[in-house]
Amino acid sequence: MTSTAVVTLAAVLVIVLGVSFLSRPRGPSTVDFYLAGQRVGVMTNSWAICGDYLSAASFLGVAAAVYVSGLDGAWYAVGFAAGFVPVLLLIAAPLRRFGEFSLADFLGRRMESAPVRLASVGVVQLVILCYLVPQSVGGGITWELLVGQGLLGLSPYATGVLLSTAVVAVVVAFGGMRGTTWNQAVQFLLLFAALVWLAVVVTADGFRYGDAVHSLSQAPLANPTLGGPAGQEWVLTEETNQMHPGEPALFGEPGARYGPLGQVALVVTLGLGTAGLPHVMNRYFTSPTGKAARTTTVWVLMLIGAFYAMAIMLGTAARDIIPDAVAGRPWLEELTINGVLHTPEHALPVLGRIYGEQSGLGLIAAAALIAAMSTVAGLLLASAATWGHDVYERHINPKATQRQAVWAGRITTLLGAALAAGLAIALRPEAFAPAMPSLVATMVTWAFAVAGSALTPVLVLAIWWHRTTAAGSLAGLLTGAGLSVSMFLTAGLIEVTWLRELLAAPTLVVAPITVAVVVLVSLRTSAPVGVQAHWVQMHGTAADRRAERMARLTRGGVDAR
Repeated sequence: MTSTAVVTLAAVLVIVLGVSFLSRPRGPSTVDFYLAGQRVGVMTNSWAICGDYLSAASFLGVAAAVYVSGLDGAWYAVGFAAGFVPVLLLIAAPLRRFGEFSLADFLGRRMESAPVRLASVGVVQLVILCYLVPQSVGGGITWELLVGQGLLGLSPYATGVLLSTAVVAVVVAFGGMRGTTWNQAVQFLLLFAALVWLAVVVTADGFRYGDAVHSLSQAPLANPTLGGPAGQEWVLTEETNQMHPGEPALFGEPGARYGPLGQVALVVTLGLGTAGLPHVMNRYFTSPTGKAARTTTVWVLMLIGAFYAMAIMLGTAARDIIPDAVAGRPWLEELTINGVLHTPEHALPVLGRIYGEQSGLGLIAAAALIAAMSTVAGLLLASAATWGHDVYERHINPKATQRQAVWAGRITTLLGAALAAGLAIALRPEAFAPAMPSLVATMVTWAFAVAGSALTPVLVLAIWWHRTTAAGSLAGLLTGAGLSVSMFLTAGLIEVTWLRELLAAPTLVVAPITVAVVVLVSLRTSAPVGVQAHWVQMHGTAADRRAERMARLTRGGVDAR
């Protein structure tokens, strides 16, 4: 580990902890701890949502998926970005107008049902866990490359997992939503700046995206797999063309990883899953009005669109540039076989070192740690809100004081972080990477599958179909979660390619089934008594106008930045 890497990493940690300390909540209010007082302005919230959403799967995973499978890897970027379109059109404004602390709280009050709230808590926790583990994996992979040394007898990978998760757990537990919001906003700006720097230096060196895709498509696409007599030696293996069996897979054409159905299933799973991600949707409760929530989403769409465009370009650049850069760089020879990286997630950090030596590696690796830690912060806060507010305050101790409720959230934050770190350490990323376009991106797809199959259909129907009932919502949540988990867990046992792809990204099948279940059960049961009042609250604009009027009267009571 060089002094440059140490300084870079230390600077990142100081910024994160410093921002959290300066913006921590000043009292024990649950509104402050979970929702930052509902006074987060449009630009601040859009940056924070991007910091929350642009995880290790986005920073490391998308570029890695493009690096290892060409055009098929770009579908991750398309699905991740497209997910905010339904959020903009169907969810952001009504969700904020209705209020509450979390998705589970929203569904519980909208349906006037404790069973719906508790079922939502279970599904939300499952999504959070599926999302937390790959972020911790991303932190471990980055530490392993950046530092290469373990602490207290741990491996470098395990050290990275524990340190990145522990720092974020402390930030969230004591900074709450206010500290997390400003941390995520600052982290996104640093992350975006690192990606812009790398895109600029690569382009200035002569890289051209179109020319690179054309050049890479002249030969069959091959990637490292574990082979040899003992199964422990890396060998290059040509990818099978899933679109045209018998023909070689090419970098610039679809089919290197997915067939026609698999590509559609992946994009639908990622797109619908975004609208059900608890750590992202909870941020809309921090906006002052429904209008502000919608405007925030417009900014988010523009920012993440630019981010993913650069990620696709840089994944392609890594595939094109790294083979020619191996000569004379012993450190790079150790990471590659015939110029192809063993671990696709190393694509951006390796580019950073090629163009910026240790400083460049430190910058990109620090950005990758930022991406992982920022998303872990949002996930832990969403978990804390669900356990602390929806379970502890609502069911375990209804007479809890504000201070007790906040501490319940803090304790569950630390427990959730410990569980995620333990599961991440138990995995061996090197054993999975050859079979996946990106381990981190693929694991995150599981979270999107559960969210898009269970939470999103129920959430959209609860907002836009007044006839939705508690029994219908409960049946939909259980059906969507159960089917999606069963399908992606059995995907690896299936030999038929198109069926395996569909099972691995099941939302295309499960979401329509969930909608059908909700509708059929709702038509046979009674709607909540207060449905008309809830409808006016979600879709009326009077509350927005009152909030805007109060903001003008108080001159800055709502942060308009």
